[in-house]
Amino acid sequence: MWIGTSGWQYRDWRPERGGDGTGFLYPERLPQRLWLEHYAERFATVEVNNAFYRLPERETFAAWRARTPDGFVVAVKMSRYLTHIKRLREPAEPVARFLGRADALGDKLGPVLLQLPPNLRADLAALDETLAQFPAGVRVAVEPRHESWFTPDCEKLLRRYGAALCWADRKGRPVTPLWRTADFGYLRFHEGGARPWPRYGQAALRSWLDRVDAGAVPDDWFVFFNNDPGGAAVIDAGVLARAAGHRGLAVSRVPEIAPRPPADR
Repeated sequence: MWIGTSGWQYRDWRPERGGDGTGFLYPERLPQRLWLEHYAERFATVEVNNAFYRLPERETFAAWRARTPDGFVVAVKMSRYLTHIKRLREPAEPVARFLGRADALGDKLGPVLLQLPPNLRADLAALDETLAQFPAGVRVAVEPRHESWFTPDCEKLLRRYGAALCWADRKGRPVTPLWRTADFGYLRFHEGGARPWPRYGQAALRSWLDRVDAGAVPDDWFVFFNNDPGGAAVIDAGVLARAAGHRGLAVSRVPEIAPRPPADR
């Protein structure tokens, strides 16, 4: 299990704005230009969200590769130009432009996440054409957010391309089907239901380990916490990693942060 967070540049992950005193990742005097190095010494993977809003230049991706240690894995969220503006139409140029920059990560490039708009109804032909643009060897995860996508035909399409359905959680409950359509899994935690908000309770995290551990496939899981306020993502990543380790699952490195326990939900 590759466990990390959705992004690393959050100001309340350092003491001066840490609220209740938990969730700190960055020392107060550490300059922001060194946050990625600090993060990468404590986590083995990250999901880059800002590529969704503005696709970085190739030089930026190359710099991330140079600034992180061997074995570090960077998952990248596809530009919203394709998913939200073009709405998966005419995907060849957006995908080529995206990969022409992101492939500067080299062997550190992890899965590419296609998060679809909540109001985008199922269009299997458009998704088929989009997935066809990715070369073999590039892992793709798809996070549909309209229930019309959750059909057997969509499951078959994802399976045909070896693309993973992104499992998504909100407040401790799945908001997607639990299809296993690829040789890897992708799981995103958006918001927990425990206190302090938006933490996850241990029972909720254990239930997700039950789901992950319920089948032999996939072998690799990429798990990212997107509940960043107050350092909740950093804390919950550590809690999940320790629980997975107790089950004998292999997990990537996470920082040792010992907060007060949340209200368990």
